[in-house]
Amino acid sequence: MPLVVPGINSGGSNQESEWMNKLVGKKLSDSPTDSTNFARQDLPKEHRVIEPGSMSTQDFKKDRMNIHLGEDGTVKKVDFK
Repeated sequence: MPLVVPGINSGGSNQESEWMNKLVGKKLSDSPTDSTNFARQDLPKEHRVIEPGSMSTQDFKKDRMNIHLGEDGTVKKVDFK
């Protein structure tokens, strides 16, 4: 049985990978993007921020970026679902 690594060999989108590289490990901020923060104004129009323990709808919108935050407020995951 082959090894499947999400986002690498399971068909994850190139757009998703690009945003993961830009956001993971950073906090969202109203100030300009720097090494530890990413400016909210630079996010795509269709996005939502999902905080730990928060509820979200399960409707599918292929153009909406979901930004999943960790307990410390840093981005842990990005997907388009």
